[in-house]
Amino acid sequence: MFQGLFKEKYFRQLIMAYYWFKAFHLIGIVVWFAGLFYLVRLFVYHAEASEKKEPDQSILKAQYEIMEKRLYNIITTPGMIVTVAMAVGLVSTEPDILKSGWLHIKLAFVALLLGYHFYCGRIMRQLEKGECQWTGQQFRALNEAPTVLLVIIVLLAIFKNNLPLDLTTWLIVALVIAMAASIQLYAKKRRLAQEKLSSSTD
Repeated sequence: MFQGLFKEKYFRQLIMAYYWFKAFHLIGIVVWFAGLFYLVRLFVYHAEASEKKEPDQSILKAQYEIMEKRLYNIITTPGMIVTVAMAVGLVSTEPDILKSGWLHIKLAFVALLLGYHFYCGRIMRQLEKGECQWTGQQFRALNEAPTVLLVIIVLLAIFKNNLPLDLTTWLIVALVIAMAASIQLYAKKRRLAQEKLSSSTD
C-alpha cells in the first residue's frame, strides 16, 4: 500500500516537473527567437549606417553596437540557455524519448540553430571592429534562416514520427522561395526610391 502511494506521489511530481520544464522551455524559445530576429535586424541597420555621412555614421554605429551587445548578452543568450536547460529537464522526465528518431533529427536542427546563435555573436564582434563586409541585403537573407529552422523544429515537435515529409519539404521550399522573393522585391523598391531621391536632388 505504502509503495503504491509512494509511486503515485512520485508520478504526480514527475508530471508537475514536466509541465514546469515545458512552460519555461516555451518561454525560453520565445525569448531566444525574438532576440535572434531583432539582433540580425540591428545588423541590417548597422551595415546600412555605412551609407550615411559623418557624423551620423559614427553616432548610429556606436548606438547599434550598444543595442546589439545588450540584446545578445541580456536577452538572446539567456533565452538560449533557458531553452536548452529546460529541454534537458524535459528529457530527464522522459528519458526513453532519446530513442526516438524524430528527436535526433530535431536535435540536429537545434544544433544548427546554436551554431547560428554563436555565429551572430561573431558577426557582432566583427561589426564592432569594422571588419564585417556584409551588406544590409545579405543580413536580411541571414535573418530568414531562423524562420526556416523554427518551422522545421516546431513541426518535428508536433508531428514527431508522423511528420509528412513530402508536404513538409514543399512547405519549406515554398517558404524559402517566398522569403527570397520578398528580399529581392524590397531591394528593388529601395533602389528605385534612392534613384528617385537622387534625381529629385539633381
